[in-house]
Amino acid sequence: MEMHQLRYFASIVDEGTFTAAAHRLHVSQSGISTQVAKLELELGQQLIDRSGRQIRLTPAGEAVLPLVKNALATLEAIKHTAAEFADAVRGRVRLGMIMGCSIPAFLDTIADLGHTHPGIDVSLHEGYSDHLQIQVLAGSLDLALIGYAGGIATGLEADVVVDEPITAAVPAGHPLDRPDLHLADLRDERILCLSPGTGIRAAYEDSCHRIGLEPRVDIDASSPAALLRLAERGAGVAVLSASSAQGAGLRTVSLTDAATHARLGLITRRGQHSPAAQLLRTRLLAALQAG
Repeated sequence: MEMHQLRYFASIVDEGTFTAAAHRLHVSQSGISTQVAKLELELGQQLIDRSGRQIRLTPAGEAVLPLVKNALATLEAIKHTAAEFADAVRGRVRLGMIMGCSIPAFLDTIADLGHTHPGIDVSLHEGYSDHLQIQVLAGSLDLALIGYAGGIATGLEADVVVDEPITAAVPAGHPLDRPDLHLADLRDERILCLSPGTGIRAAYEDSCHRIGLEPRVDIDASSPAALLRLAERGAGVAVLSASSAQGAGLRTVSLTDAATHARLGLITRRGQHSPAAQLLRTRLLAALQAG
């Protein structure tokens, strides 16, 4: 059974005659007749009643026709998808990112996409992770890079790119400049942490609750860099993820009883996505997981 035989059969039904179908497909009438006859022979059933001036479908033909049209539609979808992923992907992608995001691999990928796929228009929206989850779930964003601790909202899928413990960043020579600390060791310090709705803040609060401590934050900000600058100036101890707690003149000290990790992940809704959104997602994951 060949796809062109199915196409010929569907065209004869659509056009009503062998002659009209041949004209539409730019092939000879005898060629169409021969191929449809071969199809019928292979199936062991006559599909078209040729006894009258107008063609009529046999019962077998009536039953087969919807399946033939589905097969042809699937073939076209395959061709279309392959073409889009080759070099002709177009469309708009609404991308969300956590507040204060400055990850080079993330930003480089977005910039590079404009050169390799000028037909893709990326709109970038910054927000807190909790809000970004709501927007992706509602469909106002196609995908988003978020920070979180524990699970994510039902209906979303997350590809984790970073999974690491929270730590304390203190100035060199500070009384807490030790090999490691417990969360309780911070009770007399001013705590600097990211704003509510971020993964690091959630990891800090959950870790405190697990050991019976009431989490306290004296200064919060949307940017790790701002917290590190404050810590450098003696404003307090910055609680951040291990990779973000790096600052001039600061020591990164592990919190041994901080059980909940801070995660960074790329989230999407469950189900199908546009070729443009899928392409950007694939590239972002490759860049973030490699970095």
